[in-house]
Amino acid sequence: MPLAFLAEQSFNALQLGLMLFLMAVGVTLAFGTMRLINLAHGSFFMLAAYFYAYIITQTDSGILAWIGALAGLAVLATAIERFIIRPLYLRDHLEQVLATFGLILIFNDLVMMIWGRDPVYVPLPDILSGHVMLGEIAYPAYRLVITMVAIVIGLAIWYLIARTRTGGLIRASADNRAVVQSLGANVDRLGAGVFALVAVLAGIAGIMTAPLIAVTSGMGDSVLIQSLVVVIIGGLGSIVGALVGALLVAFVEVFGRTYLPLVFGNTTGFALANMAIYLLMAITLIWRPFGIFGKPR
Repeated sequence: MPLAFLAEQSFNALQLGLMLFLMAVGVTLAFGTMRLINLAHGSFFMLAAYFYAYIITQTDSGILAWIGALAGLAVLATAIERFIIRPLYLRDHLEQVLATFGLILIFNDLVMMIWGRDPVYVPLPDILSGHVMLGEIAYPAYRLVITMVAIVIGLAIWYLIARTRTGGLIRASADNRAVVQSLGANVDRLGAGVFALVAVLAGIAGIMTAPLIAVTSGMGDSVLIQSLVVVIIGGLGSIVGALVGALLVAFVEVFGRTYLPLVFGNTTGFALANMAIYLLMAITLIWRPFGIFGKPR
């Protein structure tokens, strides 16, 4: 394979990995702070894409579409946390799984009722519709920009968690929610803020992915599954683990789908490519049952 092709696939894997990181860090923050298993996280990815597609068709403004989609998602997430999620914090994880799985079904049907069953296609921004020359590679400008945006957001999340007082409360709440509350912190408000934050992160991933794929009902389900694989590999509750796991999954996914069909033929190769990330997860669990950067609980 030409070196330029390998480099292009590596950029594609990096972009996919950073999108998965934005999703996976939300899953790991929600569990780490609130001990919440949120299967509806993929629905935020989908809803943001639909909100963005609708607003941009009505206003023809990408900026307004970004602001409106994320603001609407944050308000919706805050309401969900207050009336559905908050009563489940001290309940069994099975009840959290059942409740949030129910939200998946509700949101998937709602978007079909509102926007129909046909896929919605979001055009690329005109200014980013061209290519950027990276040495000998003509790489799509849009993919390069969303990769850079994802890196900036990832650094901002790290700074928030590692360097700010709010981040300290989030980390402390992950270790012992009762002690943080006894010290005077409003853990309910903290939980609501974290839930809105992780919804917005999923929404950012959904908005940036929308011009690359068809926006359809259930589009967040497969992304949720990949995000859960990332969290399991990286270690539940670890932001560094979410990043490393996301990159591992993305590179295995991209290069598996590129090379395995060439080596084993289309039928066997694509079947192996579909299994590759789950084999990686199984190997990780055998080696470290709590994930690469996870801690025994």
